[in-house]
Amino acid sequence: MMTEAHSERSVYMAMDLGNKEWVLQFGDLRQERGVTIPARDQERLWREIGKAKEKFGLSAKAPVHACYEAGRDGFWIQRMLEEGGVKCLVVDSSSLEVNRKARRVKTDRIDARKLLSMLIRYLGNGEKKMWAVLHVPSEDQEMRRRLHRGVGRLKKERTGHLCRIKSLLITQGIRVQGVRKVPLEALVDWKGRRLPKELRQELVLEYQRLELVDAQIERLVKQRKEEMKAPENRTQEVAAKLEKLRGLGEDSGWQLAHEFFWRDFDNRRQVGSAAGLTGCPYNSGASAHEQGISKAGNARVRVLMVEMAWRWLQFQPHSALSGWYRERFGGGPGRLRRIGIVALARKLLVALWKYVKFDEVPQGAILKA
Repeated sequence: MMTEAHSERSVYMAMDLGNKEWVLQFGDLRQERGVTIPARDQERLWREIGKAKEKFGLSAKAPVHACYEAGRDGFWIQRMLEEGGVKCLVVDSSSLEVNRKARRVKTDRIDARKLLSMLIRYLGNGEKKMWAVLHVPSEDQEMRRRLHRGVGRLKKERTGHLCRIKSLLITQGIRVQGVRKVPLEALVDWKGRRLPKELRQELVLEYQRLELVDAQIERLVKQRKEEMKAPENRTQEVAAKLEKLRGLGEDSGWQLAHEFFWRDFDNRRQVGSAAGLTGCPYNSGASAHEQGISKAGNARVRVLMVEMAWRWLQFQPHSALSGWYRERFGGGPGRLRRIGIVALARKLLVALWKYVKFDEVPQGAILKA
């Protein structure tokens, strides 16, 4: 049965995106049409949409609804289609239905047809819980993530250079504590000999890369501090507000604001689901157990919240959340405490959402002076 919103005839388009080709599958509940076009060929895409309307006997102004799986292409395709009047959904690929046979037939054409059928079920039949549709950020909101994600990538690169230097020295029997203060010219190997020329050259190159990464991190961190002092938009204001709580640093407040609190939530269930911090019970017949958290949301936020939960216990020991954790898990073994910290992370995330949206300071929490 068609929903009221889609009682008029429309064109439905599913897109299977590849690096070289895009497979488009069109339908109008009566017939289907498939076509393959070069990837990122916008002119050809709009031309095929027009041809689909002609083939289905629809007017040029007939509404078009599209969908594609979230992936490396990001959201620019959704924005491009929306500007052209096409309603487009970006779908979480892990939420799609698949055949559970050990050997299932899989081709781009079959994937596009499956996406089309699910799009029609979602919009036409109102099966809203059939898959997970992403909340697409605005272009400005998406670009604001680049700062902290760039810092995170550079920190990983810095760790790689430090480990590489240590590894090169270990091959010669040299173990050092502070890699940055190693005098290369004075180092000798296990036999007391000066390091070979080739090894010293490689070490010099690694140190040069390390200095470059350090300089780039310092520049980005300085930029973040300046933006925190004088917020220019709502997300930066949220970051500055979170940073006022003891136990939340500048980095964690900034990340949480730009990765999570850029969108609005209506209730605590949406908050937990968006972060993937919801339970997954398995209850079938006589078998009933918990499978852990869903991990279906933002992985960066989950990692950040677990780190913040440990810091919350340290810097906010008299808060209600810390008291709840100590009473429930504090006297248990290490494994139980690690399980409990995930539960605390979810409660803390909900408390921070209330703090950001309703100005409700978590019970017993202390603000920085």
